[in-house]
Amino acid sequence: MAQTTFTVRMDADTKTAFSELCSNIGMTMSTAFSIFAKKAVSEQRIPFELTANADPFYSESNMKHLDTVIEGIENGTRELTEHDLIEVDE
Repeated sequence: MAQTTFTVRMDADTKTAFSELCSNIGMTMSTAFSIFAKKAVSEQRIPFELTANADPFYSESNMKHLDTVIEGIENGTRELTEHDLIEVDE
């Protein structure tokens, strides 16, 4: 298969960090981008979640915490209590 080149623009700090990451796992940045492109094409989607200003309430760590609290309430090892809402300035 014939190969072609393309240019990616990114800030220098990101490029350095990404290059180091790729090196640490034994590949070049070019190989990493090729893997990304092949996976995106095969899955017909961007192969990772993209979010804008994700609500921290739905973060994985908070969901695990809530599951633990609910389990404790259901099995009687925790007590359901009220608390004041926290106002956040945006």
